[in-house]
Amino acid sequence: MKSLLFYCRAGFEKDLGNEILDKSSALQIYGYPQFKANQGYIVFHCHQAEQAEILLGKLKFSKLIFARQMFMCSELLDDLDPQDRISTLLNSSDALPLCGDLRVEYSDTSEGRELSKFCRKFSVPLRQALRKQQKLTAKPTDQKPVLHVFFPDGASAYIGCSLSTNNSPQPLGILRLKFPSKAPSRSTLKLDEAFQVFIAKEQQALRLAPGLQAVDLGACPGGWTYQLVARGMFVQAVDNGAMDEGLMETGQVSYFAADGFKYEPKKKNVYWLVCDMIEQPQRVAKLMAQWVAKKWCTEAIFNLKLPMKRRYESLGEAFDIIEQVMCDSSCRYEIQAKHLYHDREEITVHLRLI
Repeated sequence: MKSLLFYCRAGFEKDLGNEILDKSSALQIYGYPQFKANQGYIVFHCHQAEQAEILLGKLKFSKLIFARQMFMCSELLDDLDPQDRISTLLNSSDALPLCGDLRVEYSDTSEGRELSKFCRKFSVPLRQALRKQQKLTAKPTDQKPVLHVFFPDGASAYIGCSLSTNNSPQPLGILRLKFPSKAPSRSTLKLDEAFQVFIAKEQQALRLAPGLQAVDLGACPGGWTYQLVARGMFVQAVDNGAMDEGLMETGQVSYFAADGFKYEPKKKNVYWLVCDMIEQPQRVAKLMAQWVAKKWCTEAIFNLKLPMKRRYESLGEAFDIIEQVMCDSSCRYEIQAKHLYHDREEITVHLRLI
């Protein structure tokens, strides 16, 4: 196997391809991405076959921005016999190690989702056949690699594997969340997902604890403030628009009609800063970095709205600004970024003092 397959949001294939080119080149592993627009995935072909396995181990999934999932894969198996797809997949599984779990998936597109029912049903006999051929453990285990079968359509498939310690544990790489009925906007799901993606479960009780002080810049109508309030925090909500009345009635929200770029916290005990303002990504990046560098907050989660053209390049410019601000202040920091499932033309970033 000489290729890796990555899932992404449809329309972001080029951005993901550029990211993987940069990351792989930094590891001195060279190849090229192959994709079609809006197909929801890319295949990265390594020039040297043996480097695919090396890339699978060295490319840190948690550090990838646009990828929802990644695994090492076979060449495309096309013209599958609709009466006997399993035989072709079994023949192509010879190069795979013993795996501890099976995922049969499809792209997150309108066409791909039409295969969801088929994939669920097909996984049952395929799992049995793989166990019989000793390519899958009798019981699921996270101590072994994950075996992937990905169907671009009903007549073709990729088969491969990922490392259970270096992949997404979610089906299709998507964290599904339920919209809370009392939240004032669907944007609330962005911050909920960000908390779950960026903060380890064992640290959430401490870093998302009730009683913490938070600031929400560009808060109205309160989608992100809702997530903070729901966790028992006290919020300075900053915006010139109107806040949701239900949030204001909690007694946990102080409203300030002000420009988010000029606002300074009333108290210097703010732990969280969150921001979902519609503004140039470089400008937002600088503001967020300044808050953290001045120690006006300890952690920040914010969205960078990317232009339709030069999305990946624009993101790089924003990260350069953050790095410059933090270095000028001699701050030790940690940064994470992800194109979350609930994001659209934006990237969610987590910046933290360490």
